[in-house]
Amino acid sequence: MRMPHEHIPVALFERRLPAMIDDIGRLVRTESPSADLAAVARSANAVAATAAPYLGTGPELITLDGRTHLRWRLGSGPRRLLLLGHHDTVWPIGSLDTHPFTVLDGVLRGPGCFDMKAGLVMAFHAIAALGAGAAAGTTLLITGDEEIGSPSSRELIESEAAGCAAALVLEASADGGALKTERKGVSLYGIQVGGRAAHAGLEPHRGVNAGIETAHQILAVAALSDPGGGTTVTPTRVTAGTTANTVPAHSRFSVDVRVRDVAEQTRVDTALHGLRPVLDGATVEVTGGPNRPPLPHSASDALYRRAARLAGELGLAPLTAAAVGGASDGNFTAGAGVPTLDGLGAVGGGAHAADEPVVVSELPRRTALLAALIAGLLAEYPRPARDSDTATTGGSTR
Repeated sequence: MRMPHEHIPVALFERRLPAMIDDIGRLVRTESPSADLAAVARSANAVAATAAPYLGTGPELITLDGRTHLRWRLGSGPRRLLLLGHHDTVWPIGSLDTHPFTVLDGVLRGPGCFDMKAGLVMAFHAIAALGAGAAAGTTLLITGDEEIGSPSSRELIESEAAGCAAALVLEASADGGALKTERKGVSLYGIQVGGRAAHAGLEPHRGVNAGIETAHQILAVAALSDPGGGTTVTPTRVTAGTTANTVPAHSRFSVDVRVRDVAEQTRVDTALHGLRPVLDGATVEVTGGPNRPPLPHSASDALYRRAARLAGELGLAPLTAAAVGGASDGNFTAGAGVPTLDGLGAVGGGAHAADEPVVVSELPRRTALLAALIAGLLAEYPRPARDSDTATTGGSTR
């Protein structure tokens, strides 16, 4: 076992790089769109098989609402550190036909490689390099529904984070390799508008036009944004009506809200649930609410400063930090009061975009940084003497 002050050199992970690329390719080629439960289950099996040689054991496969998550609890003592990632992607089955897994000119591509299957492989290799038992007290949790808001895994994430000294999130970096030290909170809504149908040519005056009411409501919703404060309230998908010659009796639109603090999340939530119809005879029903709390800078600051110091000790380029509008499961751990550092996965860009590149040369460097963070945090919060040096999991499916 390495002493706390001894870092695993980048050169070791450079020697591991061919295996890391092979492992990423295996996971990318196992397509895992969030909404396809069978595909997510197949992906979970692929993740388990890929990780087992490095972690020395299989995971506990946890099925919640038909979605398959994986959990490794390393060592038998109290949980001190949570490593958090997801194996589902936004890409439908067949995406490999149009943009297959490739490695060319130092860039790795393929659906889901950047967001975030490369980050999973980095975690496997970081833990393996630390040596048997050195990661005792760590939980590695890989969920299968992050891309759709973590409807089944949120409670699991918050439960695993409870009592941990820190959560390290394996999501891909921000632009230029920046770590993500602040994320906006997310709220999601559906707004159903009711009216009354009528013939658009013969007697439109007898109808109550749900489309017009929706236009009023969309303007009211958009006005809740506060660009100066970083709050965006964005009407998105809109549907209305049945035929081209009928006054629409029903309409629906979705709203995406991003905020920097809980007070803003509450303000917008109250305003949206307080919407009232403008037209006589129309109805407005609002469903939904906050999905993820904000990840504030205060939750990441100490961990970021630690990472920046470790990067210098490892001879890496100076780290940078970024505040981003997108959310991750790290929002949940931060919301639960656990110090959280996000964006520790691959360096590249284009999350959810067809070209989605990962910079191959950065994989060893960022994996060395991840290993140093794991070792340092576990050394700072040592396990009790009774804790074993073996990796254990529940080994069951529920």
